[in-house]
Amino acid sequence: MALLIVFFGFYIIYPVLLIFIQSFNIAGIIDGTYEFSLNNWREAFSEPDVFESLVNTLIVFASYTAISFPLAVVISWILARTPIPFSRGLEFMFWVSFMLPALTTTIGWTLLLDPFFGFFNVWLKALPFINGPVFNIYSVEGIVFAHLMGNALSQKVMLLTPAFRNMNATLEEAGRVSGAGRLRTMMRITLPVMIPPMVVVFLLNLVRMFNTFEIEQILGTPIRFFVYSTQLYDYVREMEPPEYGHATALASLTLIIILFIIPLQRWLLSRRIYTTVSGDYKPGLVHLGVFQPIALGFVILIVALLTIVPVLTLLGGSFMTRAGFFQAVPAYTFNHWNTVLADPIFFRALQTTFILSISTAVISPLLFSMVAYVLVRRNWKGKIILDSIFWGSAGIPGILSGLGLLWVITATPGLNWLYGTIWILIIVVILQGKLTSIQMFKSIFLQMGEDMEEAARIAGAGWFYTYFKIWLPLIAPTLVLMGILNFVIAAGSTGSVVLLASRETVTLSLLALEYMTTSTGSAREVAGIISLFIVAMTAGLALLARWVGFQVGVKER
Repeated sequence: MALLIVFFGFYIIYPVLLIFIQSFNIAGIIDGTYEFSLNNWREAFSEPDVFESLVNTLIVFASYTAISFPLAVVISWILARTPIPFSRGLEFMFWVSFMLPALTTTIGWTLLLDPFFGFFNVWLKALPFINGPVFNIYSVEGIVFAHLMGNALSQKVMLLTPAFRNMNATLEEAGRVSGAGRLRTMMRITLPVMIPPMVVVFLLNLVRMFNTFEIEQILGTPIRFFVYSTQLYDYVREMEPPEYGHATALASLTLIIILFIIPLQRWLLSRRIYTTVSGDYKPGLVHLGVFQPIALGFVILIVALLTIVPVLTLLGGSFMTRAGFFQAVPAYTFNHWNTVLADPIFFRALQTTFILSISTAVISPLLFSMVAYVLVRRNWKGKIILDSIFWGSAGIPGILSGLGLLWVITATPGLNWLYGTIWILIIVVILQGKLTSIQMFKSIFLQMGEDMEEAARIAGAGWFYTYFKIWLPLIAPTLVLMGILNFVIAAGSTGSVVLLASRETVTLSLLALEYMTTSTGSAREVAGIISLFIVAMTAGLALLARWVGFQVGVKER
């Protein structure tokens, strides 16, 4: 337990504490000298950009949450509580949407909604009553829309649909018996009963409010619209000389905000008020009558916008001389593919991404399944401290973790060699999926009895033999699932690795982001092709892992 607390505390909590300490250091953040003062805070918050970026973060979060949450509730209710055809398949498509990196969907919608060459604007200009662009994705509204088409909506549907499916139908039947119609029953019974799980989902998203980076970096930079993460990146990477003092002060302020959010989230999750299955549980569906086809069409439309439309747009735009310029001669070309496939940096990024993703997919489930085992099956002192480390890190933004680790490896003797290597990137992306993995494995271990482990111990098996011979076969399907999710997280990581990667360890997502934030020639088309490789990697692994998942685990004979 001591080793676990020291190891994870060093890589999770120590970087955050170091950021807070460095925010008061006005001497040599880089060379390791210290002179403490409040000057960094005074100078940082005398800049209007700091408060503006925090306000922008709140505006964007509030906007896409106000839209995505009611929409997710309606979609989850349709999928779980109505006899809609293909409900399981449509629900799986929201998982597919969640697996698509936000960078990929953002690039796809940029090709559609760019004010000058976006496909939709080009097509609408052909109409006689349309003058100028109708859509402009480089706006606050465009950023909010990109979040909705990213995973802001799909993640909520994934989490809420099972909760709606587990709701007791007898409660709704009681409302019907009392004379309430479908709408009144939903408003007075269904939604109030589902408030606790909805609040849980809301708080899980709230602690990740400062995590967004790539969407704002692509769409906000051209209009000088900065949020917390992009302002932090601008201070560290874009300014000459870098404003490290301002960056650490900004990071420390958000840490204070997060410290108020995390206890509230954990307090709610620890309460048992969101149980929807009890002894008198009765499943049931609500028939929508003539509105059933409309509901089906609505869900299919949302699924298409989240997955099919951006991916097909990327594929089509990759073969155009300039995406959206149908009058170009020639209109179609393979030059962009030749540019990508002839670029040695692309193959280096592909190799780095593959190593990073595979390492994370293999190491993360094994490591955190063992941690979950310790938290569930062992009564060692320090369990609360270790569990609090993981919960406390849930709200720490990825770019903040990257900045903290940057200070750690530059300020700790013997760790300087890690900067810019793939080893530090592997550590970062493994830790990125820690909380989800641990909570998933904890729930599995809590469901399993201890008699099998006791029988193995009586037979003389040690801990490792018992773990690999008994527990791993039982949790194999969950291992595969978490391997997929961690692979997807690693393949699409940007904010957490952008401050730690060098030119030698650039990933596909960082390379695509670099192209998207430049305005030279065919940069956007090239970025789209790179994103397609990320999609191919994640989709290919998902299909392979799905097949493996059917082959492992406990089977009937």
